[in-house]
Amino acid sequence: MENRHKRIAIFASGRGSNAAKIMAHFSDNPHGVVALVCSNRADAGVLESAQENGIETYILDRARFNDGHSVVQQLKNANIDLVVLAGFLWKIPADMIEAFPNRIVNIHPSLLPKFGGHGMYGMNVHKAVIAAGESHSGITIHLVDDLYDHGARLFQARVKVEPNDTAEQLAARVLELEHCYYPKVIEGLCRL
Repeated sequence: MENRHKRIAIFASGRGSNAAKIMAHFSDNPHGVVALVCSNRADAGVLESAQENGIETYILDRARFNDGHSVVQQLKNANIDLVVLAGFLWKIPADMIEAFPNRIVNIHPSLLPKFGGHGMYGMNVHKAVIAAGESHSGITIHLVDDLYDHGARLFQARVKVEPNDTAEQLAARVLELEHCYYPKVIEGLCRL
């Protein structure tokens, strides 16, 4: 990615609290702008946030997404430089990974490689961390490859697991890390 104002596409499946932080961070940023928000759910809160910020939205259809070609074309039509996954639960198809090599980034709510892989998202992760008796958890920001939660790790931050933590309490502290660091790491990628 050459050094210019980068165009970011956010992929999200839910309410979009990370996406909202990213949109706010890049609302007036010399290094990047959120140009497109994509979701696999027409009722996802992230779409409303995008529309309130004047950002184009796109609803993903499972069959066309898995085919990869139409989504890649949509991203190319929007001149997207970087794809950011923010609570997006579908596996990224090979065509998209090939079209955006080292330009798709994800955030995971654990210290990978622990507690990653298929089915490890949201509360599933936090419950597993607590059940395993871990002393720390955190976030991992990584590039996306063809395996779940496997690509090159770019950044990790840790939080202590307290002795009487519930999954919800741990999740709230991990989410604070996500909101703090994900926009900054994305900006770093935009500067490349």
